[in-house]
Amino acid sequence: MFKPLDISENEENKSTQPTDVEQVKCLIIGSGPAGYTAAIYAARANLAPVMYEGLQPGGQLTTTTEVENYPGYPEGVTGPVMMEDLKKQAERFGTDVRWGMATKADFSGGVHKVWIDDSKLIEAETVIIATGATAKYLGLPDEEKYAGGGVSACATCDGFFYRGKDVAVVGGGDTATEEAMYLAGLCKKVYLIVRRNELRASKVMVERTLNTKNIEILWKHQTKGLFGDGVVEGAHLVKNLGEEGEENVDIKIDGFFLGIGHKPNSDIFAEYLDTDEVGYINTISGTSKTKVPGIFACGDVQDSLYRQAVTAAGSGCMAAIDAERYLSEKNA
Repeated sequence: MFKPLDISENEENKSTQPTDVEQVKCLIIGSGPAGYTAAIYAARANLAPVMYEGLQPGGQLTTTTEVENYPGYPEGVTGPVMMEDLKKQAERFGTDVRWGMATKADFSGGVHKVWIDDSKLIEAETVIIATGATAKYLGLPDEEKYAGGGVSACATCDGFFYRGKDVAVVGGGDTATEEAMYLAGLCKKVYLIVRRNELRASKVMVERTLNTKNIEILWKHQTKGLFGDGVVEGAHLVKNLGEEGEENVDIKIDGFFLGIGHKPNSDIFAEYLDTDEVGYINTISGTSKTKVPGIFACGDVQDSLYRQAVTAAGSGCMAAIDAERYLSEKNA
């Protein structure tokens, strides 16, 4: 007997089935210094890597104006130029660089499955995850309201537009102090809004911030909202007075910058890989290996400590070498 046709079940299966299936030896998810370096090494090892760049080809560095601390560029280089150089080098050795975003993963079986844009299924012997991290926001409605009108998560991208003006940076760690220092070189005044009564940044960054004359630290303040006619003109703050309660404070600013850290782009892998409480993928110490054989992670998606272009590139190299050795042992 034939099973009666269940329209809803048929439609559901139809929507979840990929229209195209491809088998590859090495799949690299995400670009940036980690992804491109992994691609260079994987291609030179004859792994025929296929890379999907994601929503931001080149990663976070494409939003950076000047990179001065990456070896090999004595005069410095812009982030987009540097990423284009790495991409060309990866393609030179045969990396298949493609536009697309990984939207689903299944690492439960012997074949690692990754869906691209919910339509194409890649079945890979090895997967190198280099999806990076995304800047965090406070979650205020005004952040979305003034997006493109004074709210930014990247000082190096947008600081130029606030030259000679007053701005604010939220946060107390290295990200916030680095953003504040950069903006201090452009802006008339920089408010650093710190929730605590201390900075959590590295010692050198704390000293630099405290010794920069046009940075004013607003200790024990939190942002409650922004105001302005179409663009940011100021921020509503609340100061914690301890036992005395709270005090409402308004500051006039032209730009509002987020410096409260990043969220690793690891959500679609969390079911199969171990992550820390923030979402950074855990790797076996001294390697790029995850708990799933054949799955490797590199760059900011697994690095909560350094988060530098050069360390990301180094971890990308490790991932490609680990992948090549994994395949050699598997096929021996």
